[in-house]
Amino acid sequence: MSRIRSKDTKPEMAVRKYLFAHGFRYRLHNKKMPGKPDIVLSKYKTVIFVHGCFWHAHEGCRRSVIPKSNQSYWLQKIAGNVQRDADNELLLKEGGWDIIIIWECELKGRFKEDNLTEIVRQLKSGQT
Repeated sequence: MSRIRSKDTKPEMAVRKYLFAHGFRYRLHNKKMPGKPDIVLSKYKTVIFVHGCFWHAHEGCRRSVIPKSNQSYWLQKIAGNVQRDADNELLLKEGGWDIIIIWECELKGRFKEDNLTEIVRQLKSGQT
């Protein structure tokens, strides 16, 4: 567990590099905001969370499988993560922030470019 990173993960770095290459400037992991969003785009009043499919229980994803050993621990751990995510999203929305969530599996394979392009389109059009 000590090797699990919470910042600067490969999926997060991919999103950051793509946004920067397309002219977006942002802040990282703002500790004053609920949930410490991975990417904060103040100009667009938008935050981006890059969620790991396992850790945040991505429904229908093959990476979101509870381990067979010590299931009660993992069920409680992941349910706590999901509840905390929901609470933080509510607080951010009440504060007037738009939220974009991109899942780890959406940044793999042939759909990576499409999903990143969609984020840029949402930000430019204001439809988050």
